[in-house]
Amino acid sequence: MDYVLQIAYVFVYVLIFAIFARSLISWFPIDREGFVVQALDMLTEPILMPLRRVIPLIGMVDLTPMIAILVLSFVLSALGAAR
Repeated sequence: MDYVLQIAYVFVYVLIFAIFARSLISWFPIDREGFVVQALDMLTEPILMPLRRVIPLIGMVDLTPMIAILVLSFVLSALGAAR
């Protein structure tokens, strides 16, 4: 069971890193068709899209990456409590 929790920890940390990287990349004028950008989009879009339906934009600021990271942090806390 401990291995399953460790795999879940790694998966959640990878998701947090991917969301953070995608947010940083969105600030720069780079090719959206590149491999890294496409991989980050495919990895993070299933998490961010449902949040975008619920959380409105504030001006031109998209808060969904920050909310997603907070939710994933709560998941990490719940996984820690499951030990």
